Amino acid sequence: MKSPARRPRLAVIVANGISGDSRVQKTALAAARDGWDVTLIGRSDTKRVQRSRMGPIEVVRVPVTPEYGRSVKARKAHPLRGAMTQFRIHDQTALKHYRVSYRAWVRQMSAETAWSGVPRRASLKAVLRARRAVYRLRVRAFKWEEHRTSKDPQPARDWRLAWPQLVDLDLAFGPVIEELKPDVIHANDATMIVTAARSAARLRASGHGCVWIYDAHEYIRGVEWPNPRQAYALPAAEAEYIGRADAVVTVSPQLAELLKDDHNLPGLPLVVGNSPVREVIGSGSVRSSVREVCGLDPDVPLMVYAGWLGPERGLDAVIDGLPELPGVHLALVCGRGTSLLEELLATAEKLGVRDRIHLVPYVSQHEVADYLSSADVGLTPFRRVPNCEVSLPTKVSEYLQAGLPLVTSDVRVIKEYVEEKGLGEVFTWDDPKTFVAAASRALKGRRELAAHISEDVLKELSWEHQSAGLLELYRTLSKKTPTVPAVEVSWVVQESPGAAPIGASSGKAGAPVWTPLGSTRIKLGIGPANYAGQGAAFAQAVSQANPDVSVEVVMNRRADTFDYPADVYVDAAGLGELDVQLQQVRRAVGRYSHLLVDAFLPVFGRLNGDTIAGDLAALDKAGIKVAILSHGSDIRHPARHLERHEYSLFRDAPDGIAEKLQRKAEINRRIADECGLPLFVTTPDLLDDLPTAKWVPLVVDVASWATDSPVMERKRPIVLHAPSKRWTKGTDRIMPVLAELHDEGVIDFRLAENIPWAEMQELVKQSDLVLDQFTTGSYGTFAVEAMAAGRPVIGHISDAVKIATNGELPVVSATPDTLREVLGSLIDDRDGTAAVGRASSEFARTYHDGRWSAQALSGFLK
Repeated sequence: MKSPARRPRLAVIVANGISGDSRVQKTALAAARDGWDVTLIGRSDTKRVQRSRMGPIEVVRVPVTPEYGRSVKARKAHPLRGAMTQFRIHDQTALKHYRVSYRAWVRQMSAETAWSGVPRRASLKAVLRARRAVYRLRVRAFKWEEHRTSKDPQPARDWRLAWPQLVDLDLAFGPVIEELKPDVIHANDATMIVTAARSAARLRASGHGCVWIYDAHEYIRGVEWPNPRQAYALPAAEAEYIGRADAVVTVSPQLAELLKDDHNLPGLPLVVGNSPVREVIGSGSVRSSVREVCGLDPDVPLMVYAGWLGPERGLDAVIDGLPELPGVHLALVCGRGTSLLEELLATAEKLGVRDRIHLVPYVSQHEVADYLSSADVGLTPFRRVPNCEVSLPTKVSEYLQAGLPLVTSDVRVIKEYVEEKGLGEVFTWDDPKTFVAAASRALKGRRELAAHISEDVLKELSWEHQSAGLLELYRTLSKKTPTVPAVEVSWVVQESPGAAPIGASSGKAGAPVWTPLGSTRIKLGIGPANYAGQGAAFAQAVSQANPDVSVEVVMNRRADTFDYPADVYVDAAGLGELDVQLQQVRRAVGRYSHLLVDAFLPVFGRLNGDTIAGDLAALDKAGIKVAILSHGSDIRHPARHLERHEYSLFRDAPDGIAEKLQRKAEINRRIADECGLPLFVTTPDLLDDLPTAKWVPLVVDVASWATDSPVMERKRPIVLHAPSKRWTKGTDRIMPVLAELHDEGVIDFRLAENIPWAEMQELVKQSDLVLDQFTTGSYGTFAVEAMAAGRPVIGHISDAVKIATNGELPVVSATPDTLREVLGSLIDDRDGTAAVGRASSEFARTYHDGRWSAQALSGFLK
């Protein structure tokens, strides 16, 4: 029987980490929706290959080592002279060793002169004088050579030597691409042009037909590169290979003309503007808005700037003008702190406007327009540098799809577009006074300007429209016609782990073991809550995933807490004592490079208050990179939870608990909104309360929970429920149904309370069905452990959690009202229920064995 032909295969390659690159993600999704077998290949933050999925798209992140770069760096401009002046002293480290060795020898010889007789003493002194002369000569010769050799030499007239990183990228990406054997390679940016050209040529030479496309995101000859070597190499590499591409794609008609003229291309490159996916705008997928994150009322004037913060982006004119715009606030949507951002904020502080500037984080590419839509105007204050003059930046499309008029500087393409269509106001790029006037006009005339954002504008600036030509180009070049998939690929699919191989695990069964804090490049502190031992579990996960990371876990220990694994236990009763506080300062400062703070707790005791906010200034001054990890009650807002969930746990909370937790959640939310730090949550429901965070799944010891014990083979299945606190699980709401079914002989119900954890594992393995929580809309550690044991789990799962897990979460959703019906259907369909158990085991192994959590944290651990 003839095997079916494989689908046409596309490799989309980019030299970044993929996560923040909306264009490459949308390119891959558009092709997958068109029927292509797509692999998205980017750069790993670690020394290991990272694999995951975006729906049907395989995502591969490749580690890049600077091997070629090192070999180039090791080459001497004058090798013969260097061999003489720096004989066996190749660098500063070797010089240091030479000096130490010499000093040790001098001390020995000078001591021997005192111990020796007169004849030998004279000869030793002569040797000392001669050796001293040689020593001084060698040190001077080394320093002379170092001085003669420029630290930042002018570029060699070969891009391979001027910027060897391009060769290192090719050495890392090339083998992965060639093993894949794509029919089309889509190379994003000049950093990938070498790799695409060489891989396509090698594949053709091996007999596999492959075409490649160069996607020029910017005019690299007009970019103000940070050093002359890069400024020479990237345009030179582009010039060498662009003519070999089967097609060239770029982002604007103006840039297409420049590329055609600069490189004598036979035709104009295809223009594919980077615009939002219109279909998903207004779908309700975004959890929060810029205005909500800033904490501003609807009537407060709000300008927004979204995107990279670079000197050429012109935000200094905006900051300088803000004092003349009383009451107007500015939201900066930025991914991470930079020295430029610190300079801008320092200027704002001097001008007295810092309190009107809000740092808000990025969201997923499909959420951007809805996220921005609550602002009043969007800003593009670019300076007039060549690269900014030749295209409509992505943010213009995002602002307009969000319904925002523009305030733009007079860079050529944006100015012409805005004035032609009446979409905003224009100012002179280096004149804050004209910015103030333009912003004032735009805010005052917002409604009239927004009315000019027509259907034609929105259609033209949509990814559906822009990508149509690209998909046709794939088909034309490859001469392959994919079959559109029967089930449509969603534009909003989330990245998720690749399927874990059977038996795969982050480690052996038993207590977590991690690389202790030591001589690694990244020295990570985790603490001080360590709730349910998750700090220790994360420590094991990240140190196993990345050998460059060593970890110290700190846990505040109270009388009522279990001693989960940790390196350091701190008596919580002493956190107000100065010597304990200073001990915690010394533990972190000078020892940690990174710090993952859980539950918003302070890391210096109560030296600076009861939350992490008071410690952040000292940590920043110490150069420690900080992120915050939230677990649940530290950020879950009771009032909002009650609005979202009919059976919210706060309906049954003891008196005063909800009010206390709400005060805590509101304080912590303000910290999260204002700190500008990376935010993580351990359960996906918490994204409702911290929408700008990233989900880092709970980690459990999957291997220790695994069992071959079958489920649903008993006539009367064992149903287990194990609440730590009844009100948090909804126990009293489900007990009547369970008691009735038990008394009727339908189930063997077992309620496990106050059971040691070692015994709990055996109870889970003996059960057929496990009941988790019916009050939060999510699932917790106990549910994950039960799934790891292959037990079908029943609990209430919200729609938001189902979306966050890409519909893969196998927990059977039920409410107290539907529990009887759900249990009955599971008992009636025993084979189907057993299949749920198998899917549960795979889900726990895929999401919760630590590998996906380590990958989610890898962007922070740089």
